[in-house]
Amino acid sequence: MAREQIGLFGGTFDPPHLGHLILASEAYSQLGLDRLLWILTPDPPHKQDQAITSVEHRLAMVRLAIGDNPKFELSSVELDRPGPHYTLDTVESIAEKYPEADITPIIGEDSLRDLPTWHKPKELLYACHWVGVMRRPGEEPDLRELERELPGISSKVHYVDAPLLEIASREIRSRVATGKPFRYYLPIPVFEYIEEHDLYKQSEPANK
Repeated sequence: MAREQIGLFGGTFDPPHLGHLILASEAYSQLGLDRLLWILTPDPPHKQDQAITSVEHRLAMVRLAIGDNPKFELSSVELDRPGPHYTLDTVESIAEKYPEADITPIIGEDSLRDLPTWHKPKELLYACHWVGVMRRPGEEPDLRELERELPGISSKVHYVDAPLLEIASREIRSRVATGKPFRYYLPIPVFEYIEEHDLYKQSEPANK
């Protein structure tokens, strides 16, 4: 029997917006996945200088954003253990939970270039079935330098051709804070949740 194909789509999701959903849908389709796990990052190390909305609000918004798609699932794998949260640990935790599945984390091109600086990158490549990489339209990344640092990476990388989307969570937060329209950047339930809970009314979301 064919092994199940599981993708990992991680992020802060503050808030989850239509761009996230479009990218997740493209990854699901192009990588031939059976399910896509949305991995909420509770305390991202690269955003230590930013105020981040509480995990409870972000969890609620992701549930609302993906609730009508049975192929998308919310995973609490990074919430169920203390940090720091390394991708390798997350992949190994998911692989332990789903031993009959192949695991494919999905990252951006910037993250691909930085992969040699990640925690135990060689072990990460070994643990993954593929590494799904969101590729901007018209770009063809050069893997030769990465191959020298991480031999075998070329066979692991599978590109996802992602549409160019000028939607960012930071921009949405800024729009809410400054009274600009933001309704059509979001799934309706997420928009309604932000309105109901008065999120992002400050210049940056407050920890609550």
